[in-house]
Amino acid sequence: MTRGSAISLRKVSKSFGALPVLRQIDLDIAPGSFTAIIGRSGCGKSTLLRLIAGLDEPSEGEIHISGKGTKPRLMFQEPRLLPWARALDNVEVGLGFDRGTATGRARAQAALDHVGLGDRLKSWPATLSGGQRQRVALARALVSQPQALALDEPLGALDALTRIEMQRLIEEIWRAEGFTALLVTHDVSEALMLADRVLLIEDGAIGLDLTIDLPRPRRCDIAELAQLEEQILDRLLTQKNAA
Repeated sequence: MTRGSAISLRKVSKSFGALPVLRQIDLDIAPGSFTAIIGRSGCGKSTLLRLIAGLDEPSEGEIHISGKGTKPRLMFQEPRLLPWARALDNVEVGLGFDRGTATGRARAQAALDHVGLGDRLKSWPATLSGGQRQRVALARALVSQPQALALDEPLGALDALTRIEMQRLIEEIWRAEGFTALLVTHDVSEALMLADRVLLIEDGAIGLDLTIDLPRPRRCDIAELAQLEEQILDRLLTQKNAA
């Protein structure tokens, strides 16, 4: 079931002082889709995500997100948990007005169950592993049942095995709930494993727009994925040499 937001950008530009970061971005993101945004460091991919999530305002252009109260929730690379609050209380932070109510408490517990931490409701963040803390952060982002979820390199600090487990969890929850997902990542393989569409940002614009029409769940040894990864990496290396 798809309940995600449709997102459209029209002539969106962003500058910081005299430094242009994004230039005249036109983009339509289908409801319920999974889009990955990749590119070299400093290309503007996280800036694009922050604009869509409403954390920054564009210098020019317009961003439209379908529905009411549909500002995307954002999940960062760091869990950003409150160290003085237990896991369940950290998840409740994402509830807004329902925080502290019996209904909100039940929803927070259900969210932790959904990410496999139903037995760690009373755990302090310091007692959780890195992957567990990110699961709590994911539960916090999802507890309000957002129509869009923006993920800013949320798995970058995890070890390889935990990262694979989190990739599978995010895909599983996305497929079950039907929200619109936007992922910024430096990992081309991760983008191809998770996304329906991969956008490569070059010089503040969309330099490559690839549709990934492959069955799920995907395996990293699929020949088509290897070919797409090689295509993207060649493009990134060309950028480096041109610079």
